[in-house]
Amino acid sequence: MTRKIFILHEIYGVNDFIKMQAEAYCNANTTVECISLYSDDRIFQYEQEQEAYEYFISEVGFDAPLGKLTEKILDARTHFDEVLLIGFSVGATLAWRLSSLPLQGIICVYGSRIRQYLDISPSCPTLVILPSYEKSFNVHELKEILDTFPFVQTKQYKGQHGFMDFHNANYLHGSFLQSQTEISLFLESNEGKED
Repeated sequence: MTRKIFILHEIYGVNDFIKMQAEAYCNANTTVECISLYSDDRIFQYEQEQEAYEYFISEVGFDAPLGKLTEKILDARTHFDEVLLIGFSVGATLAWRLSSLPLQGIICVYGSRIRQYLDISPSCPTLVILPSYEKSFNVHELKEILDTFPFVQTKQYKGQHGFMDFHNANYLHGSFLQSQTEISLFLESNEGKED
């Protein structure tokens, strides 16, 4: 059983946190690839949050990457028994939008913009990890809606957007550990399942 996991990054790019996530899920049967949504592979610093967000919205957005990502996923399906996506923040929203593809699982970590794409219903097991608070919307209301979707399970942990990333000002060690455990359990429980 061979498995491919694609990781979709936050607005900051493929930084140390994203690389560390890739290492966490790599094993003898699993190949992990971080996909840069930026054509020049740029990486923003955390203090450049506003600049990074504006760059992502103006240069990438939530529509343009879908074609390229779909191609990568479908190509991987011809080489691996299982293909999964893990997305963080904007990457989580993109993963959600790709959830009708023939995937074995999707993990969306603080994908706050998922709330704009609730017309999409994932066709594969989907884990959505949410913070307890987001300044731009009511997370609890989003969780209640997502809990009604057939293949979706939600987990909510104390903290704000970015709580898993030890370089982020919002990092919370306890919530990071809980999330990491939940992701590992999800990956184990969906191993070997047919789509």
